[in-house]
Amino acid sequence: MHMLIFCRPVLLRAAVLTLGMLTALLFTACQARKELRLSGETMGTTYHIKVVVGLFTFGADLQKKIDDRLAAINRSMSTYDPASEISRFNAIESTSASFSPSDDFLNVLQVAAELHRLTDGAWDGTLDPLVNLWGFGRQGTVNRIPPDDEIQHALARVGFGRIRLNPSGTIGKTNPAVTLDLASIAKGYGVDAIVRLLGDQGFADFLVEIGGEVYARGHRKDGRPWRIGINRPDRHAAINDVYRAVPLTDQAMATSGDYRIFFRIGDQSFGHILDPRTGRPVTNNVVSATVVAANCTVADGLATALMVMGPVKGVALVNRWPSVACLIVVRQHDGTITDYPSSGFVID
Repeated sequence: MHMLIFCRPVLLRAAVLTLGMLTALLFTACQARKELRLSGETMGTTYHIKVVVGLFTFGADLQKKIDDRLAAINRSMSTYDPASEISRFNAIESTSASFSPSDDFLNVLQVAAELHRLTDGAWDGTLDPLVNLWGFGRQGTVNRIPPDDEIQHALARVGFGRIRLNPSGTIGKTNPAVTLDLASIAKGYGVDAIVRLLGDQGFADFLVEIGGEVYARGHRKDGRPWRIGINRPDRHAAINDVYRAVPLTDQAMATSGDYRIFFRIGDQSFGHILDPRTGRPVTNNVVSATVVAANCTVADGLATALMVMGPVKGVALVNRWPSVACLIVVRQHDGTITDYPSSGFVID
């Protein structure tokens, strides 16, 4: 009997300790965070997403929501899909016709119109005739320098000012031959769309990347800022060869370059970045332009425009633009490269 009376408080104390330890373990587990990684294909490229989540959060439902959202944007803006919004708009052959775009399509066009205005036409979403003429489009490489008369003929069908954005929310054309290709801005818009989706789901720390265009929200799992690398602007550099690293928090970053897509004739190279005003590849020796901005739609389009504008005009524009920074890299005649950063550009 004494033995039974003696043992009860010992067993009870052990149970209390065990319960306390279990509670502490559960609390620690609830506080622990992991990095959820999601990836897939969209817009002719790949996407990679990192989300800092609780230990017991899983990503199957989130992956489906991301894929569905990106599929909707692709159905709107893919020129490779004959049934997409952009393809149906491009098929319009009348200046009197009006087209009712989706919110996605209209949002991108409104940003595009502002980029075209602010860059004095250095960014233009109607370059498709020139892109195909130089062999960088859907029709494949031609490896030739087009004659002047063909360039002028293509230029006659280029000009974002010929896209009509009506106050009613409909769009049209002032020249029926004009067509849209928003590839230089659509990936950035896709990034922004996924950022909004993740924010609506309650996530506060994540990194979204589509085809090299990036947005970083909050911090990494270890509490430090996200760090994004700029690829070394060299044709022989590996895809993971980092030239500069940029700390990024609640900002987007996009980079454009001429060192991956080009063709050569003799000792002369012709890159895929075209000047909408001349109809020819740029010749200002800019090899890379990186933009940091509040959203990736602007960063994506502006990076392309800076390739055309060059370091002097490009940096001057960015320095007048609140919440935007840039780094323009120029290859000198001796083969060395020089950085031209804006006043707000931060390198890690």
